[in-house]
Amino acid sequence: MTFAEALAAVTAAPGDPDALDDLARAAMAEGEEERALDRLLPAARQAGRNPLLWQWSGLLARALERHDVALAAFERAVANAPGDAGIAHGHARVAMEAGAPAVALFARARQLAPNDAGVLLGEAAARFAVGKIEAAIGGLEPVVTANPGWIEGHDTIAQLRALAGDRAHAFASYDRALAVAPRHPPLWHGLVALHIRGEDYRAALATIARARAALGPNPDLDAQEAIARGETGDLAGAERLYALPHVRTAPGMAVWRVRHLLRAARLDEASKLVEVGLEAADGAMWPYAAITWRLTGDPRLAWLEGDPRLVSVVDLADRLPSLERVAEVLRGIHRARGAHLDQSVRGGTQTDGPLFARIDPEIRALRAAVVEAVAQHVAQLPPPDARHPTLSKRRDRAPRFAGSWSVRLVGQGHHVNHVHPQGWISSALYVALPEATADGGAHAGWLTIGGPQASLGLALPPTRMIEPKPGRLVLFPSTMWHGTEPFPAGERLTVAFDVLPPI
Repeated sequence: MTFAEALAAVTAAPGDPDALDDLARAAMAEGEEERALDRLLPAARQAGRNPLLWQWSGLLARALERHDVALAAFERAVANAPGDAGIAHGHARVAMEAGAPAVALFARARQLAPNDAGVLLGEAAARFAVGKIEAAIGGLEPVVTANPGWIEGHDTIAQLRALAGDRAHAFASYDRALAVAPRHPPLWHGLVALHIRGEDYRAALATIARARAALGPNPDLDAQEAIARGETGDLAGAERLYALPHVRTAPGMAVWRVRHLLRAARLDEASKLVEVGLEAADGAMWPYAAITWRLTGDPRLAWLEGDPRLVSVVDLADRLPSLERVAEVLRGIHRARGAHLDQSVRGGTQTDGPLFARIDPEIRALRAAVVEAVAQHVAQLPPPDARHPTLSKRRDRAPRFAGSWSVRLVGQGHHVNHVHPQGWISSALYVALPEATADGGAHAGWLTIGGPQASLGLALPPTRMIEPKPGRLVLFPSTMWHGTEPFPAGERLTVAFDVLPPI
């Protein structure tokens, strides 16, 4: 049922729980949560004790990052259905995202659903959010010991150990599981994939060698080895593997092969593969189109990234709450002692969970200012263009976020150049910066745009560099390569987010 059909049904029967259920489901599928919430909340209040209507109200409000409303709705749902595991889980997750106490709520949800993986992972995240990293790890380790094939559990433990600053033992649960089940392919593939996501390609190769000794020939390992050999510069080894048909056609391999061809200076082949990807609507190819078009002098680069309206630099300081107070709130959220395994941060920490979901007054005020700035940026973009990765998106929806977080860099901390494949528009909002020093160079801490990853070995400098200032927001297409120059010393505190591509 479409949202329009469901809305018509609710209009004809405003209090019908089944019609309201259909409306909420259609709204979540079509991005119409705001209009649905306007119907669900009054209906829930009128019905009083219908837990489903309160649950849907909470879910709709959560999708809109109105977590104050979502939390109140789930409290009503729990009061009316205290034994419902799904409602208990939703209540706990909304509380955690909002920055409210959630450990006890997840414990209650676990009592109702002791084998629910989502609840177990949520409880670990809630413990991490209050600084109890060892407790978060300790709660998961008995579960993966009893269920050694639980890949998501191993991945979460590895991330938590890295965030605890114990990267050396991040993969211990994988190793224990493999000692018990050495011929279980998903365990080997999961561990190798985690090394690849963390860009530790030499560790990936070492693990692949162990996996081959245990498993023998394995097509999935061939693909993973092709990636790792290409990324470590073993061009001959990578080429040998990419020559295998099952490697070339494996899902997601086209981008890795383009990276290999760029390193090998085989620009014609890389360009052709990029074109094939673009024709197949592979959005991951756009950053590589920018590289190949720049290297070949293709005029389409100006169409893709050349219009200055694609990047906005907005000084928001006068629209934000006290930056000193915002910085204080953000520092309180940075619970990690180390970096994520698979993020671009080097020499710093990144917060976990959706920052803009929090109900702290300072974060709510910051989010409101950001929403206004993003809407203004979208309004001034070049005319719609169905072929363009940024300009093809609809512009009649209020901004929504695919993710939001804070990064705290210290010393020589920086971001390596990267892109955001899940976003539409990406960002950097500067909250606190160190004092400029002469030994940092003229561009210490500056945001760089257009320069590909150094690991590709291409002599392509950034096309633009933007000076950071407290309260300054930079918006740019998520397909654009970007990173930061390191400061020589001091703290650099930022907020970042990806705007969700409109449905």
